[in-house]
Amino acid sequence: MLVTSLLPAAVLWDLDGTLIDSEPFWLTAERSLVAEYGVEWTDVDGLSLVGKGLMDSGRYLQSRGVDMDPADIVDRLVTEVRLLLQNDIPWRPGALDLLRSVHDAGIPQVLVTMSYRSLADIVVNDLGFLAASITGDEVTHSKPHPEPYHLGAAAVQANIRHCVAFEDSKPGVASATASGATTIAVPLHVPLPENPTEYDTWHTLVGRTVVDIAAVYTQRTTR
Repeated sequence: MLVTSLLPAAVLWDLDGTLIDSEPFWLTAERSLVAEYGVEWTDVDGLSLVGKGLMDSGRYLQSRGVDMDPADIVDRLVTEVRLLLQNDIPWRPGALDLLRSVHDAGIPQVLVTMSYRSLADIVVNDLGFLAASITGDEVTHSKPHPEPYHLGAAAVQANIRHCVAFEDSKPGVASATASGATTIAVPLHVPLPENPTEYDTWHTLVGRTVVDIAAVYTQRTTR
């Protein structure tokens, strides 16, 4: 039986690539845009943007030859991805079961994503039980800066060092670890190096429950 004191104060979730496999949606939107400007765009190009702030992506696309203001580039991408996401939320295997397990344990959960509010709310509303959400258009500093995770913890009045964060990307893991949260990496499209001194790595969410989260949190905070 779990001891309440060993449970984290909150669980903070990245969205794209962590809870949902939305990277193909972003790649589709990026390819559609760059094709209008005769720019070659590969999977490697798209995956190089994983985990970064959308304005960073907009500036990069502009530098590659998309003759638009970065903010307009972002608006275009967000609009296309929103249409795809409204038709189908591509949950990672095991994600919904793990979210419900944490919810059933009474632990607040916060979405901490660099996607914009109009995208995040599709997932927030579908779930119906997240305590709060922090989005990329509401922060001053994007990941890998720790600000998004500090805001996520503050949204539920939790000490960040008593929180567990889930991330799939290098910028996201850097943000989460720098914030002081116990971090669990769940790589998907972009490999992450094993770094047990900084974070734990799970290669799937399937079969995981709040018991597994509590075990990682306890090990990290009591050693």
